[in-house]
Amino acid sequence: MKALRNVFKLAVQFPARPTDVFWFWKTYGQWQRAAPPEWRARLAELKPMLQDRHAPAGSAQGHYFLQDLWAAQRVWRLRPEEHVDVGSRVDGFVAHVASFCPVKYVDIRPLRTGVPGLTGVQGSVCELPFADQSVRSLSCLHVIEHIGLGRYGDPLEPQGWLRGLAELQRVLAPGGQLLLGTPCGRSRVVFHAHRVFDPAQIAAALPELQLQEFSLIRDGAATAWQERVPLTAARDLDYGCGLFVWARPG
Repeated sequence: MKALRNVFKLAVQFPARPTDVFWFWKTYGQWQRAAPPEWRARLAELKPMLQDRHAPAGSAQGHYFLQDLWAAQRVWRLRPEEHVDVGSRVDGFVAHVASFCPVKYVDIRPLRTGVPGLTGVQGSVCELPFADQSVRSLSCLHVIEHIGLGRYGDPLEPQGWLRGLAELQRVLAPGGQLLLGTPCGRSRVVFHAHRVFDPAQIAAALPELQLQEFSLIRDGAATAWQERVPLTAARDLDYGCGLFVWARPG
């Protein structure tokens, strides 16, 4: 029965992808003739992957790939004994850093993990569970633009992004480093997906900290970030990604 279903699934795809279906049957026949008996594939075990031979090797572009790599490089340079991340992508940036440094990961949702050195901490970016000026290495990537829009079931709060930035500023230790990534360009709300900031808005919200670096990923399928550009470089963008390094003097 499963064999018939597999053949039927391929037959249904033939009108739209005749070349790929023909190629699959041709290579399947070649495999069956070349393989020893224990490695021949029964019709019930077919799983055609018709697209993979046309796909690129991978995706080394876009906000998340570039932002996560940019931020991980800066944690590596700092070499902290522990890093605290607030809400960034676990299977990107957090995984990069956890390969060389213990990470505490703060999110309103629980994180289940058995990975040594990776600890989930339930908490809100608006009420971080850390003492004043106690965190030396801190990050928050593609998070503040969502605060208070209700997208993740959180309460509506138009000034939520300011509360989140104030908390990040509060917990950063003297001599510490805060890595911040967020959409930058034409300032606006795209409800209820995200906000887009003029970088000057971010700078005005962190008066106790010093800006060490502003780098920028431009609109579209960017394959690299622009390193150390002025804040004004983002103002002509629709949806770029601003990459900030902040420090507390100490």
